[in-house]
Amino acid sequence: MPSLTADRATLEPVFSYVDQHADDFVERLRSLCRQPSISAQNIGLLETAQMVERLAHDAGPRTQRIELQGGPPIVYGELPGTSSKKLQLYDHYDVQPPEPLELWQHDPFAADIDRGAIWARGVSDNKGNLVARLCAIEAYRQTLGELPLTITLLFEGEEEVGSPHVRQFTDSPRGAELLAADACIWEAGYKDPTGRPTIALGCKGILYVELRVRSIGKDLHSSWGAVVPNAAWRLTWALSTLKSREEKILIPGFYDRVQPVNERTLALANREPFDVAEYRRMFGMRDFTRGCDGKQARRGYLFDPTCTICGLTSGYQGAGGKTVLPAEASAKIDFRLVPDQDPDDILSLLRRHLDQQGFDDVEVNEIEGEGERAARSDPDAPIVPVVVETARELYQKEPLVLPNMAGTGPQYLMCAQFGVPAVGMGVGNANSNNHAPNENILISDYIEGIKHAAWVFHRFGTT
Repeated sequence: MPSLTADRATLEPVFSYVDQHADDFVERLRSLCRQPSISAQNIGLLETAQMVERLAHDAGPRTQRIELQGGPPIVYGELPGTSSKKLQLYDHYDVQPPEPLELWQHDPFAADIDRGAIWARGVSDNKGNLVARLCAIEAYRQTLGELPLTITLLFEGEEEVGSPHVRQFTDSPRGAELLAADACIWEAGYKDPTGRPTIALGCKGILYVELRVRSIGKDLHSSWGAVVPNAAWRLTWALSTLKSREEKILIPGFYDRVQPVNERTLALANREPFDVAEYRRMFGMRDFTRGCDGKQARRGYLFDPTCTICGLTSGYQGAGGKTVLPAEASAKIDFRLVPDQDPDDILSLLRRHLDQQGFDDVEVNEIEGEGERAARSDPDAPIVPVVVETARELYQKEPLVLPNMAGTGPQYLMCAQFGVPAVGMGVGNANSNNHAPNENILISDYIEGIKHAAWVFHRFGTT
């Protein structure tokens, strides 16, 4: 196996090309970020797919669109290399809604440059990674010629709403054929608060539901509160049965299929506890739940399933007072799931629990696709040391290797069910504000991310 020092010497023309074309690579990303592609609101997805396909084609891969009934297309690409080894690149071109707009310091779709960073909705999650990898392909081909492995591109447009139409592709014979690969580079990655690159080997699953109660036909004067049922109270009581004050989820059977964490995976989590003081400062909080120390918080963040109230709506919440008895109340809840929890099973358990608690009048509506299962790659898969060692050498810092992200994506559908190990790496930072106002990436991280992708392509193809 070539040494990392030998690799760096071989790749010097690639890295020089990246530096020489840095301004152009930045402008490509800014152009893509200026195009809104909000899947939750069905805004700009087809236009963005066209831009992404053009960017991919210009980098070298042969591209095609895979149409999905009812959803935006997958942009698929393939670039044959000098060996049969195949590396898949998964990214998504859709973004979260930018609201609340008043909290942005820059227009979310202007892609302004300020303080060495690009500020835009989707620049970190996930357009920065998508464009960086295409730039890496171009830089390698323009300097060293053919890649030493085959690269396939899988860019979808509904990740931010649970990839509800992707199963049309992944469940088909064609999908199984195109998704066969030796490894996958997943969409997500960032530097932690100390500037170390994080590398994730999986992700949690998710079930996202809305609970809704209607107690009467219309809102009433609050004087009726003594004798007329209040939808807000009804929903509040139902919600209180889902989780204890000790943060234990109370739905019978919820934990039955949770896969125990093996020692190898646990060791990765224990190696780097959270810096509690730093997260207190970043989040503006008094402490982690249950008074967790850094090690306990890291374990819980990575391995515990969750039940989170994401939003509550009922009655009057405008300025001043309005004495009203609300007729309707709703709450949006997400359950982050771990191996081997099945979102369909959790949905059934939730419905049964509410019925048994006397809340059969509470509607349970699944939203954002059909739920997603968790995925976790083998830490000893060949792609893992390639990503870790090249990151260590490039960034000159010890990477933080996580057994999985705490977030969710369709990694089970795209990779795990086909036995493809997936590794997340990327260009974000600890304050990239994914899903929040003022999303950003540092230009220096973006340029380094292009170089890291090129190095991973080279080393994985030559080992």
